[in-house]
Amino acid sequence: MPKLKLPDAVSDGTFLETLLRKAVQTKGIRIDREKFLRKELDKHFPAEVVQHAIAENPAQAGISPEQLEKIAKACITYETGKVSLISAGAGVLGFKAMGVTVPADLLQFFGHVVRVLQKLAYLYGWPELLFNDDDELDDATQNQLTLFVGVMFGVKAATSAVGKIAAAMAQNIPRHLAQQALTKGTIYPIVKRVAAMVGVKMTKKMFASGAGKVIPVVGAAVSGGVTFAMFMPMSLRLKKHLVGLPMASPEHYLQPTPRDIIDIELDFSDINLLEDDIET
Repeated sequence: MPKLKLPDAVSDGTFLETLLRKAVQTKGIRIDREKFLRKELDKHFPAEVVQHAIAENPAQAGISPEQLEKIAKACITYETGKVSLISAGAGVLGFKAMGVTVPADLLQFFGHVVRVLQKLAYLYGWPELLFNDDDELDDATQNQLTLFVGVMFGVKAATSAVGKIAAAMAQNIPRHLAQQALTKGTIYPIVKRVAAMVGVKMTKKMFASGAGKVIPVVGAAVSGGVTFAMFMPMSLRLKKHLVGLPMASPEHYLQPTPRDIIDIELDFSDINLLEDDIET
């Protein structure tokens, strides 16, 4: 197999950033947290528990990860089936340059990535992820989404960063402080590196799966089979990580948490940014 030459936009993270920004602007990508939780939890829990889960989060309402397992798996199965079907119908879509060009098949693939990560995040204790009033990504949201996608692709630096953010958010800090922490200078090298590693892993995986044989630079389409093989494991990896965070544990909320937090500093300096720092 010939060596895969990656475009600069992939290896420096620019392509993933562009892809996410375009994906979240697509109709139907946003998951309304309140509507989603009400719809999914109403089937299994009393109304007062559901309301508590919406007002705070499912774990604070006493709902354990074990109780959410069936719901989470159903969400993953639904999104996997939907994205795979659309991808298979799209066929192979070629493109000549990859600077800021976004193939339609990849766009819908990442649209469903953003959909499933929102659903899993809301089940396991995270607040509303998207959007501003104009549906544009601010820097904090862009950084957070990049890290979540990094977890899905097995980038260990992203897993560590999301764990640090979750630990801070589990201390009952106001949301605006969490947003500020996601825009401070130490997060940017992590996010940029994660975006680059995701882009490299994604394109190499597509190439190895055969899509790259059609297009000399990189496969432009994620066929139905390749999509299924990528999307399901990615979603399950994110679920596994979120389940283990304090925000998903009812026991965590039985402990006293600090009040009157006026600022928060997150130290990302110990996160490994090695080239091969990716889970297999």
